[in-house]
Amino acid sequence: MNVLVNMEKITKEFAGVTALKDVDFNLLPGEVHVLLGENGAGKSTLMKILCGVYEPTAGTITISGNTFSQLNPKDSASQGISIIYQELSVIDDLSIAENIFVGKMPTKKTLGMNVIDYKLMRQETVRLLERVGLNRHPSELVGELSISEKQQVEIAKALATDAKVLIMDEPTSSLTDGEIEKLFAIIRQLKSEGVGIVYISHKLKEIKIIGDRITVLKDGRFVATKDIATTETNELITLMVGRELQSKYTAKSESFGTNEVVLEVKDFTRKDEKVKDINFKLYKGEVLGFAGLIGSGRTELMNAIVGSEPIKSGELVLNGQTLKIKTPYDAVKNKIAYITENRRESGFFPNFEIWKNISASSLIAKSRWGGLSGLVKQREEIKRADQQKELLAIKCSSVHQNITELSGGNQQKVIIGRWLSAGSKLFIFDEPTRGIDVGAKSEIYKIMRELADQGVGVLVVSSELPELLAICDRIAVFQEGELKGILTSEEATEEKIMAKATS
Repeated sequence: MNVLVNMEKITKEFAGVTALKDVDFNLLPGEVHVLLGENGAGKSTLMKILCGVYEPTAGTITISGNTFSQLNPKDSASQGISIIYQELSVIDDLSIAENIFVGKMPTKKTLGMNVIDYKLMRQETVRLLERVGLNRHPSELVGELSISEKQQVEIAKALATDAKVLIMDEPTSSLTDGEIEKLFAIIRQLKSEGVGIVYISHKLKEIKIIGDRITVLKDGRFVATKDIATTETNELITLMVGRELQSKYTAKSESFGTNEVVLEVKDFTRKDEKVKDINFKLYKGEVLGFAGLIGSGRTELMNAIVGSEPIKSGELVLNGQTLKIKTPYDAVKNKIAYITENRRESGFFPNFEIWKNISASSLIAKSRWGGLSGLVKQREEIKRADQQKELLAIKCSSVHQNITELSGGNQQKVIIGRWLSAGSKLFIFDEPTRGIDVGAKSEIYKIMRELADQGVGVLVVSSELPELLAICDRIAVFQEGELKGILTSEEATEEKIMAKATS
């Protein structure tokens, strides 16, 4: 069979730091080739070289028989290479048709002038939308679409360039189970048409469903290429991280009901009533999980607790003290940490170095008059950031590196380090391991358990039921803004959780 892409002995160095060393990778027509590795293993760097974003330090790239020592984005696109990033690049204020053809609008001659051929653009958009199974009108604004529909627009945009190779980076990180099935149907259709797909994901269960072959990278080096059908999940994990991972972080038999109460939420109702009459207690030493379908009220409750949404009624008691939280500033001052579900948009400051991201919350905690007054002690903050770097094993060249240069797992560690540095007494983790590899997940789970053991309150919102079952002592189940019950780790199963979430 002809090879679509063959990358040989790819090496990439950044200012003396080796990101890739002698990596081999190839892609066949009509296959899904999974690229697997821990955060920072070099997966994104390898694909950016294929897309022409980075120039390799050494190595060759052969695409459909044409060999290159390096590519630029234009060369890559002309060879049929297209990438869909985890953070979608659609423009909400433009129509579907305009998004698909942005930068390459079809034109026609009218009165001797080149004008946009809107009729042809609509016709082509209809054809492409049918191909990806999206039943929407070309003139609809992308901002009105769901995440999965926006992803379909991204795929249609790639197909508009006659892509032969489609790179998908964590494509299911924000999708529901139903939306994932729809995406997989599109992928199977593209496979049947001979499109080669590079699929980057940390979800080992879905990899086994959709993938054909898998290449594992570790620390910027090639580890192995395997047929997925004949490779066990445990073997993949060992290839990725070089060790077996702990899968359970709490003792099922332990009862926390007699322990000191860290947090009590009483009769909590949001002003918009997206959560209503919520009551629960968090005990010292436990990790309390929150399950439910998207929009069930889990994140909506957390936003109210930290003051980003107003409440209609209710009481919040932390370590015996009744709090009045009206703004996120109040929450920080009262030592409440919120690791949000979308770290790129609301979790960190992308224009800041690591040390500035780590010091941000402690500066707010020490400030006065709503943050208008307070001293910045740069040397002390850099020292504190270095301490968090060592404590959390953040992989970076130094704390002066920009946070956007880190992998997703290390970005999440920086955010956790910010709240640890601020001395937070309650940690709210919302989708804490989205887009993070199994090795980094294991480290974050360990941090959660250590915080709980130290008497810090830990709340965890997650759409991944195996994650909640692995790390939580009890699991609160939400449906349509209401708390439907709390299951102990001994009682909880995926079936029981879903029954409460959907009944």
